Amino acid sequence: MDIKAGVTTALVLSVIGLVATLWMGVRSIQKGRKLLYFRLRQQLIARGWSLIFSSLIFMASAMFFSQYAEPVIYVFYKPSPTPTLTATITLTPTITLTPTITQTPTITETPSVTETPLPSPTPSIPFEVQFNFTSEVSPNPEVVFSPLVFSKGLDLKTYSPIGESTSFEYPIKKVVATFSYDGMSTGVQWSVLWYRNDELVHYETLEWQDDIGGYGFAELDSSVANLLPGEYQAQIFVGFDWMTVGSFTIEGDLPTNTPTPRPTLLPTATHTKAPTPTLAPSDTRVPTKAPTFTKTPLPTATRQLTATSTIP
Repeated sequence: MDIKAGVTTALVLSVIGLVATLWMGVRSIQKGRKLLYFRLRQQLIARGWSLIFSSLIFMASAMFFSQYAEPVIYVFYKPSPTPTLTATITLTPTITLTPTITQTPTITETPSVTETPLPSPTPSIPFEVQFNFTSEVSPNPEVVFSPLVFSKGLDLKTYSPIGESTSFEYPIKKVVATFSYDGMSTGVQWSVLWYRNDELVHYETLEWQDDIGGYGFAELDSSVANLLPGEYQAQIFVGFDWMTVGSFTIEGDLPTNTPTPRPTLLPTATHTKAPTPTLAPSDTRVPTKAPTFTKTPLPTATRQLTATSTIP
């Protein structure tokens, strides 16, 4: 053990003694104050104070060992120089073989004109949709939308997609796009644009009236747009800022218009007027004279014969 290690050990022991005696002295004073007997209480308190004074001695020892112990010891014991290690002989590197002549690569034909891919345009709101804006609320710059999930339906209690897919078979009644969002502001203008083969087929734009964050959905119904086979894309904007986009396809054959046979016209019957019947002459009856009443004289009353008496 060298001088420095010994001083460090003494310093550690002094610190341990300081902490132990200080803790024991405080505990002894606390116990003494709780006793009812006067003599025992005084003994414990006196013992506690003596331990605290002892901790002061350990504190002074620790300060001495940390500041003055090594210089004082070196006054009496001169430190011996430590030998420095001499570097060992390094081996000389061996001669490396020079590389042989390598064949020069053949010249590769570089195309004269390189086709640079055109940058994909950032989605924007058409003028016919901007014309329907009514809100004057500025969008929150920290608003976020999740990627769109497409399905045939939606459970409105849990907002879980029903029949989730990116490819649907024709015919189909509707397609629902679900998403999550955060940071929306009440009254801000938001828009959903539906494209088929890069052609706008339906859009909705209105003021936001839902919560700041949560789940939402938008749907494309066959009653507002013909869900014909093709490549579809849904774009969501908040104000003029593009938020999210998603794509899906509707596969199948377009319905062919079969010509409906026209009914052949039946010949119309021509009505010939029947000859008007000639009226037969009606019998003209000779008017009969009304009967005349002739007065017949009533019969006169005949007088009855009176009986006459004869004398025999």
